[in-house]
Formats: sequence, C-alpha cells, structure tokens
Amino acid sequence: MALSRLVPAATAESADTAALRAEVRAFVAEQLCAGSFTPSVDAWLCGWDEDFTLALAARGWLGMTVPKEYGGHGRSFLERFVVTEELLAAGAPVAAHWIADRQIVPALLRYGTEAQKREFLPKITAGECFFGIGMSEPDSGSDLASVRTRAVATDGGWSLAGTKVWTSGAHRAHAFIVLARTAPVDPAHRHAGLSQFIVRFTDPGVEVRPIISMNGGHHFNEVILDDAFVPDTMVFGAIGDGWHQVTSELAFERSGPERLLSTFPLLAASAESMAGQAIGRDADLGRLVARVAGLHRMSTAVAGALERREPADVAAAVVKVLGTTTEGDIADFADLYAGDDSTIGSRYRELLGSAVDQRPGFTLRGGTNEVLRGVIARGLGLR
Repeated sequence: MALSRLVPAATAESADTAALRAEVRAFVAEQLCAGSFTPSVDAWLCGWDEDFTLALAARGWLGMTVPKEYGGHGRSFLERFVVTEELLAAGAPVAAHWIADRQIVPALLRYGTEAQKREFLPKITAGECFFGIGMSEPDSGSDLASVRTRAVATDGGWSLAGTKVWTSGAHRAHAFIVLARTAPVDPAHRHAGLSQFIVRFTDPGVEVRPIISMNGGHHFNEVILDDAFVPDTMVFGAIGDGWHQVTSELAFERSGPERLLSTFPLLAASAESMAGQAIGRDADLGRLVARVAGLHRMSTAVAGALERREPADVAAAVVKVLGTTTEGDIADFADLYAGDDSTIGSRYRELLGSAVDQRPGFTLRGGTNEVLRGVIARGLGLR
C-alpha cells in the first residue's frame, strides 16, 4: 500500500499511441530486414550509430517533446515513451542521441536560457548534437553532494577545475552538462553551493581519457577539466541551484524504459529458444516476463506524471531499483539455463555474453540501488 503512494497510476494506451507503436515496430522490422542493425544488449549505452540516429530524426522521433518553435515536434512524454520502448525492446542502436534526447532536452526546456534553447534544441532534434553528463567523480560514487570540481568566477565567465568519470560517449559527443561547486562546502547544508555549466568537449582545458571495459568496449570516459573557461552564456540554470536542477533531471534518467529493457533482447531470445526446445521450459521465464510487464506499467505511469509536471523523483527511484534488478536477473537466468548446451546458437551466446559483461553496471549507473533505496525510504517517511 505504501508503494502505491509513490508510483502514480498508469493510464490505458490511447488509439493514437497504439498506432504510433505499430508504426515504430514496422520501421524496426524494415531496418532489421535491411540489415541496418543487429539487436544487442544495452544498446542505449553501447550501440552508437549516427546513421540510425539520423533515420529516427527524419521520422520525427527525436526531440518529440520539444516545442515546434525550437525545431521540435510538440508531442507528449507518453508518445516519446512508446517510441523509445519499442526501440529498446528491439535492441536498436540508440546510444548516440540517447542522453541528449532523454535528459538534456527536458533540462534545457526547464532551465536553459533562450539562447541555449535556440542553439542546442534544433540540433538535438535533427540528430546532429550529442551530449554527455558530468555528475559522477572519482571517490564520490552516488554522493553528488561530495563533488570536488570547482567553478571560480572570472572575467566574463567561470574557470572549471576537476575530474568527471563514467561520462558516456564523451569521446564522440559535442558537450556535457557539468555539476560543479561554486561556493565552499557548508557541512550543515551539503547540497548548497552547487551549479551547472554547459561545457564543450573541444574547449581548451578539456581532456577526454578513455575508460576501456574488461570486454574491450569503450563507452565510458574520464574528463579532466584543467581551468577550462566557460562563458557566462553557458551557465546552466541559476548559480547555486545545481542540486535542485540535478534531482529534477534524475527523474528522466532513472524512470525510463532503459532501466528495465537493457536485457530484453536476451529475454526474447530465451523465450524463442524455449519455444524451439533449445532450452528446457522453466517457470522462472514466466516470472521474468511478468516482472517486465509490471515494470512497463510503472514506467509508463512515471512518464504520465512527467507529462503532467508532477514530482516523480521517488517514483523514478522505485522503477530504477526494480527494473535494474530484473535486468540482472534476466542475465543470470539465461546464463544458468544455457550452461554448456551446444545446441544454443552463436547469436544467443553473443547476447548472453554481453548481458553477463554488462550486468555489474545495471544497478550502479544512474545512482546505485543502495542509495536509491534510501531515497525511497525517505519518500515513504521511513527515514
């Protein structure tokens, strides 16, 4: 009963959104037949394909919630949800535009200056501008209040010094939004004195260093800010209001379908293998499918709350904790039941290998589940 207070009720899908879902499915089927992409696990993080991004932009499926005056399409969060959910379920390569479309767009609409909106929103909508996020730092974990990157006021702007880590796509993206401390730490108010800045990766004093995963993949980076100058025009939101801005942005980062569908291509392949008796039937598969179905409803409900401009940070934390746990359980299930069975095809093995490799990160990125359980407890009035 307590949990029901945190997650808003989901509404039934309308005829228009159902038609949009069918349109996206048809597009995905065409792309698969044309060999444009191969379904993969964690495609929203690892599947960087700028041509695919441009194909989506041409169909009006980027910047969907951006008003037409900024080059967008003026559509709803629920319509965007339908498009992203179908692409994720298909394992489509959406990493190039993902952060910009998911998180930067609503942040710009809410906190950006008019000049910032007119510079970045049309390019994001066209699939021509990619963003990263500069929140995490070495030794900070999910405790964003402990960030040590500093921004010092200077003539005409700010000088930023510090290190950001786990910045997805920084080696390919154009800019990122950096959380930095603009006032000394007040032990009694640790979240005060934080501000955000838009920083281009090509700016002087900005160095991107790759973080190579154990499987050889490269999507994370460390970004060194060595007295990087940021003009006043690239201050994002209000100086000193960074914590409030970040927490509102995290609702978009934590509640989306990517927090429950990273391993969906593997789940679908497992169901197909069972249907073909390559894997023995097991009730655990049905339980995983049921969990994903329930999470779909919860994630849809949060999208509706965001559409209504209702607070959704706690509900987003609930979706993130339950969704990423389910993603990991899907990887474990497939790994256990595939075993050393030689009848399992190479494609299934590839999906399984990727899921197992990525599994440790599911409950870490976007805020560790341990920290988010604290957010949920506070929302329930338990802490």
